[in-house]
Amino acid sequence: QVQLVESGGGLVQPGGSLRLSCAVSGSINSIYYVMSWYRQGPGKQRELVASITSGDLTNYADSVKGRFTISRDNAKNTVYLRMNSLKPEDTAVYYCRRIQGPAVYWGQGTQVTVSS
Repeated sequence: QVQLVESGGGLVQPGGSLRLSCAVSGSINSIYYVMSWYRQGPGKQRELVASITSGDLTNYADSVKGRFTISRDNAKNTVYLRMNSLKPEDTAVYYCRRIQGPAVYWGQGTQVTVSS
């Protein structure tokens, strides 16, 4: 089993920055995996924000390209999402996801609110 715990959310003004963290624990010895950040705003479906593979390939939603950066620290078993130039439309619960083999694991989410 794998556990994912997000942290780092909060209230920030438009144009501000936050860094989200996703701590990974459990059976995480798979050589191939994909780590992703999703978000779900009020009344909206969950959408992919960014992902990074075990081969360090990254992918971003068009709405966050140039503003968000996904990265990992293998020594800490943690994946990050650096969010710059935040906009009100970035307001959502942000979820961490890990895929390894046939298994998909989700964190419980962390709230990001962008408002003046």
